[in-house]
Amino acid sequence: MPGTVVTSRHHPLVKRFRDLARSRRPDQRTLLLEGAHLVGEALGARLPIACAAFSESAWSDAANADLVRRLATSGTDLVRVSDAVLDALSPVRSPSGVVAIGEREPTSLEAALERAPQLVLIAVNLQDPGNAGALVRAAEAAGATSVVFCGTSADPFGWKALRGSMGSALRLPVAAHGELVRAVETARRLGLRIIAAAPRGGVSLYDTDLTGPVAILLGGEGPGLAPGVLAQADAVLSIPMRAPVESLNVAVAAAVVGYEAFRQRTVRSGPRRGRRSTGAAEPVSPERRRPTGGMR
Repeated sequence: MPGTVVTSRHHPLVKRFRDLARSRRPDQRTLLLEGAHLVGEALGARLPIACAAFSESAWSDAANADLVRRLATSGTDLVRVSDAVLDALSPVRSPSGVVAIGEREPTSLEAALERAPQLVLIAVNLQDPGNAGALVRAAEAAGATSVVFCGTSADPFGWKALRGSMGSALRLPVAAHGELVRAVETARRLGLRIIAAAPRGGVSLYDTDLTGPVAILLGGEGPGLAPGVLAQADAVLSIPMRAPVESLNVAVAAAVVGYEAFRQRTVRSGPRRGRRSTGAAEPVSPERRRPTGGMR
């Protein structure tokens, strides 16, 4: 498997990679994959990979031997490049040595919302690609059935978001849909409750029933969800926080909400009781302080 050798930064392949790095994805199918881990995740998800470029050192690294073999077996066009060419192909400042172009079929809104028992995270106007990727990663870890991006949200399949998701966006159904109104209407038609997350003023997260089919709206950086969106939701929840903290990063908030839903659905206990959040964190009983596994 010698692979094609490219040593010129003027090779047409360089322009192809650079266009993807600038988020020029008119077909919404082509992906720029940076790093051996993400390329391996794409292969594991059985996504077609048209081309994979390796620096000379990465090509000869024994740690990449299995990846090279899998790519060759799948029919990928393998390319060996100089360090200067790899710097031009990769969108990051310190390239890992492997970069590839893959393809995926877009997930429709309906397909993202109909997978029961629904626990859907709907991100609204989430503009930072790193946050978008981290949110998808947290959603998969917490057992969400899908993620939908609406409004002016960042492309969840741009290279920065893909790196942030660490492969989760290649496995979990993720729909990039512009119209929040249609997403909410479709979710309601499929029997989902619409629950909006707000920094304060809602019912405590721990008193909110998340055991049934739900779509949870999460606002982007800065202003969060607009008052009109909150007014149209079936319920509004807030995560208790100790002062003077006023809000959480949206990906962190998605993880906290997602894991509470995971807890309720796993132990089937539902919420504890119904009352509005005061914004202050609740005291923890000695029993609940006892470690149950994981970090101590």
